[in-house]
Amino acid sequence: MRVKWLSVMGKHDIFPSVGILVKARKLALRRGVWFRTLNRVERAIIDLTLQCVDCIKSGKLAKLLTAIMDKLQFAMESIVDRLVRTIGAPLAEKISCIAAGLGNVSAKSWASDLSFAVFLAITHANK
Repeated sequence: MRVKWLSVMGKHDIFPSVGILVKARKLALRRGVWFRTLNRVERAIIDLTLQCVDCIKSGKLAKLLTAIMDKLQFAMESIVDRLVRTIGAPLAEKISCIAAGLGNVSAKSWASDLSFAVFLAITHANK
């Protein structure tokens, strides 16, 4: 199960909800990365936010929570997901551009095809 956190885009954006923090904490505890990845201060920030806040309005707190959530997401990412992100997607984009340049009309959609990126990443890993 891959979790996609929403990041803070602008100065006045609000972190989506405290519910995302609850789900992320529960998933990180289940996968055993809560204590291994986060230090005491980061865990305390999330725990206190869950106890004291109903809606996150502070931009500084939202940015801090986003950084912590990104750290958790990276720790929970599987090896295949990491290979797809780092190897498969760039290879799919290059192959798509080359094939489109050679006249293949349907090749433009290959760059965004997740199954093609997974195939390329696993093929590259098996070399």
